[in-house]
Amino acid sequence: MPYKVLIVEDQQMPRQLLEIFISSNKNYVHQASLNDASLALAYCQNKEVDLILMDVYTFQGNSGLLAAEEIKKQFPDIKIIIVTSLPEYSWIKKAKEIGVDSFWYKDENKENIIEIIDRTMKGEHIYPDETPLVKLGQVTNHDLTDRELEILKEMLTGDSNQEIAERLFLSPGTVKRHVENLLFKTGFHTRTELVAEAVRLGIVINEKK
Repeated sequence: MPYKVLIVEDQQMPRQLLEIFISSNKNYVHQASLNDASLALAYCQNKEVDLILMDVYTFQGNSGLLAAEEIKKQFPDIKIIIVTSLPEYSWIKKAKEIGVDSFWYKDENKENIIEIIDRTMKGEHIYPDETPLVKLGQVTNHDLTDRELEILKEMLTGDSNQEIAERLFLSPGTVKRHVENLLFKTGFHTRTELVAEAVRLGIVINEKK
């Protein structure tokens, strides 16, 4: 019996490519497609699903990682592969913590995703070693430390250094130093410019909780 596959993807072209890849393989059957990750759990509660190809940032910003976490709690046997094109620094770590089976950065190579799916259904966990390389001002995302990326994501809130420091259990001076280092490294003149470009590139995303 072929495995039943649910696709959760809000962008038309990637969704159609995934549907074609799945439908053209005798080992899998395309069960359904959703554009909103918040609907995925309810679908699994009413239909038999063996595998979910789950985008992270879906319709209205609803999080595929949050949906994956909820699904794994109720249906641990359903395999979930995160599929995304965004280089958000924290998603690989979060996916592992949640128990997502595999993680794939989108491309148009049918063999790549089918191989990931085949290996995942056999019990393997396939994860990239790092996020895609993206240039941010004078540096790349790979030139920033994990702490700097964490501070950069906190800067999305527009909160003060004091407020960010309280959330991260740091001193305001430490947060200020990281912000200054970020501006110096990237060459941006203001926090607003830096954050706007980081969001545009998908290096940090303000996801729904």
